Amino acid sequence: MKVSVVVCTYTLDMYEHFREAADSVLAQTHDDVELVVVVDGTPEVYEQVVDDYGDREDVVIECNDENVGLLESRNRGAAIASGDVVAFIDDDAIADEAWVERLVRAYEEEDAIAAGGKMTPAWVAGKPSFLPEEFYWLIGVTHRGFADGPGEVRNTFGSNISFRADVFEVLGGFDVDIGGRKGDKNLQGGETELCARMREEYGGGVWYDPEAEVAHKVFEYRTEFRWLVDRAFWQGYSKRAMESFVEDEGGEEGAFLKYILTNTTPRRVKRLVSREPLTEIKLFVMVYLLTGLVGFGYLYGTLTYSA
Repeated sequence: MKVSVVVCTYTLDMYEHFREAADSVLAQTHDDVELVVVVDGTPEVYEQVVDDYGDREDVVIECNDENVGLLESRNRGAAIASGDVVAFIDDDAIADEAWVERLVRAYEEEDAIAAGGKMTPAWVAGKPSFLPEEFYWLIGVTHRGFADGPGEVRNTFGSNISFRADVFEVLGGFDVDIGGRKGDKNLQGGETELCARMREEYGGGVWYDPEAEVAHKVFEYRTEFRWLVDRAFWQGYSKRAMESFVEDEGGEEGAFLKYILTNTTPRRVKRLVSREPLTEIKLFVMVYLLTGLVGFGYLYGTLTYSA
């Protein structure tokens, strides 16, 4: 089974990180991997990629005429890919060497139509003491309470997700109206919307294998309190917006809220008296602060969003 891995990049500031991502794809244990690089409208980056990878038969390189954004770039990468499966990884991530092998196993053994894995944190400037693991999803990392083990889920992160190529084509790829800023509003959730459409069309979700690991670099700015607050608000806004694109969106969010109330709360209350109290108090407060911000963003979306 041939797997095409699409990675999109656009700035020289990220080039060394891109190279680590690309090299991790080319070092996979699975022996039939194609790397598809889409440079999003930056000629100097394209020239550098061609210099470094242009002589490889297992690498395809394209450059958009202008900056069109991540989702449209991913769609272009999938369109020129030649694999039976098209997978996606970001330019700030590093794939475990067995990542593709684990994804292929899901297709061959579980008859999956889509497969993804676990995102682990690679702390660039250290782990923040105030960020609860339940909210690692804000920084693009698989959070506590996501899934107990292998099985079908709604979707995994966009930097660790794959689809049968024919399924992705039938679905028409990512909806390019989702993802990034729309006016002064920051809309997120392209893979969520795509996977919801996939369930409507095929009746199935994404097979999740926690051993199919990709490390996500968590840069310092993503651990700053102000950034996390902003991120939580716009995630809530985006969850409300998803309901305009896909009916019955929100089931997993309800399950997450139930997990916060029935699992996180009693566990963290116990920790208040059994561990470092100051750190645990900060984490406890952050759980409910971030939950409230997501809810506030959802309410704001209810009042203001129009597709």
